[in-house]
Amino acid sequence: MNPATAFAVTLVDELARCGLAEAVLAPGSRSAPLAMALWDRAGEGSGLRLHVRIDERSAAFLALGLAKASGRPVALVCTSGTAAAHFHAAVIEASEAGVPLLVLTADRPPELRGTGANQTIDQVKLYGDAVRWFCEAGVPEARPGMNTYWRSLACRAWAAAGGSDGGFPGPVHLNLALREPLVPDLPDAADVTGGAGDWPEALDGRPEGGPWTRFPGAPAGGRVLELPWTERGVVVCGDGCGDPVALLSLAEQAGWPVLAEPSSGARCGPMSLAAYTYLLDSPEFVAGHRPDVIVSAGRPGLSRAQLGYLKPPAGAPARHVVIAQGPGHWADPVRSATDVVPAVRLAGEPGPRAGTAWLASWRAADTAARAAAVGVLDHGETLSEPRLARDLAAALPDGALLWAASSLPVRDLDQQMAPRAGLRVLASRGASGIDGLVSSAAGAALAHQRAGGGPAVALLGDLAFLHDAPGLFTGPGEPRPDLAVVVVNNDGGGIFSMLEQAEFGGPFERVFGTPHGADVGSLAAAAGLPAVTVDRACDLAGALRGDGIRVIEVRTSREAGTALRRKLREACTAAAAAAG
Repeated sequence: MNPATAFAVTLVDELARCGLAEAVLAPGSRSAPLAMALWDRAGEGSGLRLHVRIDERSAAFLALGLAKASGRPVALVCTSGTAAAHFHAAVIEASEAGVPLLVLTADRPPELRGTGANQTIDQVKLYGDAVRWFCEAGVPEARPGMNTYWRSLACRAWAAAGGSDGGFPGPVHLNLALREPLVPDLPDAADVTGGAGDWPEALDGRPEGGPWTRFPGAPAGGRVLELPWTERGVVVCGDGCGDPVALLSLAEQAGWPVLAEPSSGARCGPMSLAAYTYLLDSPEFVAGHRPDVIVSAGRPGLSRAQLGYLKPPAGAPARHVVIAQGPGHWADPVRSATDVVPAVRLAGEPGPRAGTAWLASWRAADTAARAAAVGVLDHGETLSEPRLARDLAAALPDGALLWAASSLPVRDLDQQMAPRAGLRVLASRGASGIDGLVSSAAGAALAHQRAGGGPAVALLGDLAFLHDAPGLFTGPGEPRPDLAVVVVNNDGGGIFSMLEQAEFGGPFERVFGTPHGADVGSLAAAAGLPAVTVDRACDLAGALRGDGIRVIEVRTSREAGTALRRKLREACTAAAAAAG
């Protein structure tokens, strides 16, 4: 067995012993040993599933979706050169969101670097500080000691990515220099890994299939803040808030409203409010509802009003307790945190708080704002973007997954989605880019459904859809999810119509609106996918039925959408102010 093959087979075997269940590969020559080892390992009954994508960026975001939905490290493999650079955006998102990725980039050996050799760039620490750990693994050699090195390397990478070494989960980068030969000398064409042959030591792992090195995980406990009860408290849950059950329980004990973003996992239960964004948009309501304490978790920041609420006015500071996402990682975007702790609980016996005037006023305003929104949205059968978000979240069955794009779709959900249990909402809110969202949604759907989850839907804007068009193309034999891709097509960047840039009529349409004129149905057809266009709200449920990957287009107007959102804001903030 040649060194490159021995290394790849051993590394893949050890990662599988650690628990690797998903691997994503973008094809290339220098990564051939890894590709062949993964292909061989991912046979029937192995527990490892291999996914192949021709585009590295789509492959990286597929891995991101798989890892985000499963919560387990996913291996991501490519060849050398610019292929590795295409992983960078997904690595950044994984780092910001705490998503475990094992990035395995094949590389040229040292003697070919800096020589102008083909497909050779500087890959050492290519992703900078966006990874939890980087290792230049060294060129595999046929000498004793390699087996222990390779297996301990795999275990350390696994632990660093998953956080079982006590750190915050995220991406890990192993740069793997490989010398030719890159494929085994095959005595039998059915054996793609080759036999051990005259290798100078046994390449066996630990007995009974266990990993070479075990990690005990993060230290238990940590400082739990005991928070004295006050009536005027609020719980704010942003994306990936960690333990939504504990936060919802805290809110229910204390009688505090929960302002939960859709992808927080906490937008459910009796304490969660549906129209809180409109409440925070009302200066009159906010002036009368300044809290004494705010408990926040995850990454808040979907709206300016929410960020403004986290930043108290001068002379009226609130205690702001931030629940850390992990060791050294917490979100405090307006720098108002007074305490950063791993967990919080109420001091003493809080007793029943559901009847407090504070909570009652929040609920009354929320009810009034929701009623005002219904009055605006349900006028006619036109499927506007806000109505689509509301109706889609309500129509999906328990056990479903909804992946929301990071621009207007997740904000429309934040304003219109009623609190409900049974629906899992995910989004790329780490760096909040629009890249790779088709692939991320597909990866999340694959992991969700492998674990026994129900159907999956992606709610994307047209620019996000076009940005990851390669994500629609899946080769024959590749695992495919049950995923309905709902595309809001307003022919450009709708979110800019809501920002200050829209006031500059001269350059706006070309440099911000960016109309594209793309035919969504034709693009879907090019990928061999069915597509349908839906105009009326009553047709949405029927369009969602189906299986496999399919595209549902909803055509809207940017101008009409901006006017509708303005009308909603005016009606809902007025209702909130009057009721609260």
